[in-house]
Amino acid sequence: MAALQWSDELALDLPPMDDTHREFVALLQAVEDADDASLIDAWRRLVAHTEAHFGQEDRWMQATRFAAGNCHSAQHQMVLKIMRGGTDRGEPAVLRAMAAELAVWFPRHTDAMDAALAQHLRAVGFDPATGTMRTPEALPAELIHGCGGACSSGDDATPVEAVVAA
Repeated sequence: MAALQWSDELALDLPPMDDTHREFVALLQAVEDADDASLIDAWRRLVAHTEAHFGQEDRWMQATRFAAGNCHSAQHQMVLKIMRGGTDRGEPAVLRAMAAELAVWFPRHTDAMDAALAQHLRAVGFDPATGTMRTPEALPAELIHGCGGACSSGDDATPVEAVVAA
């Protein structure tokens, strides 16, 4: 059984985000289920998806007045750097450990940072499917720094980093 499975607890009531998250979970499961011979290819598919996934969320944040250096985007950059490091190493034991850590990290990231982003997108009337803003007057006057009200106390650090450093 996969360490992470899609459930309604991960849903954020924002279909484009939920669809992308479902795909992430499925690709992570594929990594967990892969034999050693197909593991690196499954990992590369997960990394490619994650690059697009995080890029999409980062574009939504930029379109709705999140500062470029907010902690949500910064966490995306850090996780991608770590995942790419796993690709470079290509060692099955490392990739499997990283997948296990991602299965722990992802629900926490979704619950804290992505939930705040989804709420923000709804509040400003942003349609992620079209990129249009129904209520531009609802955009904040100043750029949103930090995590947009969902900053963590440090519990959302990326445990994946410790695996790559080993």
